[in-house]
Amino acid sequence: MITKMLKRYFLSKSYLLQSDAKNTMLNFSTSKIFYSKQSKALITPVVAFLLFLAIWHISASNIITSLGQVPGPSQVWLQTITLVNEHLQEREKAEKFYQRQVARNAKKLEKNPDAKVKIRNYTGNPTFIDQIGTSLATVLTGFFIASLIAVPIGIFSGLSSTVHKAINPLIQIFKPVSPLAWLPIVTIIVSAVYTSDNPMFTKSFVTSAITVTLCCIWPTIINTTLGVSNIDQDLKNVSRVLRLNWVTHITKIVLPSSVPMIFAGLRLSLGIGWMVLIAAEMLAQNPGLGKFVWDEFQNGSSNSLARIMVAVFVIGFIGFILDQIMLLLQRKVSWDKTAEIR
Repeated sequence: MITKMLKRYFLSKSYLLQSDAKNTMLNFSTSKIFYSKQSKALITPVVAFLLFLAIWHISASNIITSLGQVPGPSQVWLQTITLVNEHLQEREKAEKFYQRQVARNAKKLEKNPDAKVKIRNYTGNPTFIDQIGTSLATVLTGFFIASLIAVPIGIFSGLSSTVHKAINPLIQIFKPVSPLAWLPIVTIIVSAVYTSDNPMFTKSFVTSAITVTLCCIWPTIINTTLGVSNIDQDLKNVSRVLRLNWVTHITKIVLPSSVPMIFAGLRLSLGIGWMVLIAAEMLAQNPGLGKFVWDEFQNGSSNSLARIMVAVFVIGFIGFILDQIMLLLQRKVSWDKTAEIR
């Protein structure tokens, strides 16, 4: 009797162990598949980037220019660190400059409590980090102005065929115009109109921002028009049946339905604006990344080429980040959360 019970016990125990082993293997294989997909998504771009660096290193060592050998990845990274250190040193100088003023003003007030004191602004040269900030402020200003103009025009154009026929020829004429053609016109107009003695923004900043606006307004108008004109007829019928007023029709039917196309236009506009900005800053001498590239080109030192390449990588990386931010905003405002957005 006891033998039979022990036999049953060990048989059941063996079955449970086999079952646990199967479950463990199943879980292991599932996790292996999951982690292989995740690792593939991570490893593939890393391997591609390392391959790019290897090709760049080999190619650079075989090309000699008037400024010397084309810098490889190590030289560009060294100049990146140098530019960051230069920014930190400049900030230290600015801090010491303000500290000296505070100490000097404190002595004046100690001698004469009624003395007038003021803090002068630090007028050192803008660093590479400062120029990145200037470029971002300029492109976002131009893009914001362009969006405020383009989205309403696109909505009116999509809702009315008459409006579309009226403005479409103008869009097609001005859309291919280069920023290099807009810039002299904008510069002359800004110089004539923007004549304040104490301006809030410099003329170079205003000129660059308006040039960006003129070049990145068209993709948003075109895509918004296309998105609004292709709204599902069933949604239009629902709006008519419910007798929605014009504002409600726009906010509840038109905008939610055309969000993907509107954001496609906004992403294109922001990318074009960022690309246009560099050329605009070079010619308008707005103290941003474009001016940094131009100054380094004019400088012609042995490190100029490496510093220009640092700027190229920063421009590309910032463009990628801006595009990802637009994607994130599109996911937030889109009504269809299951749609795949790329």
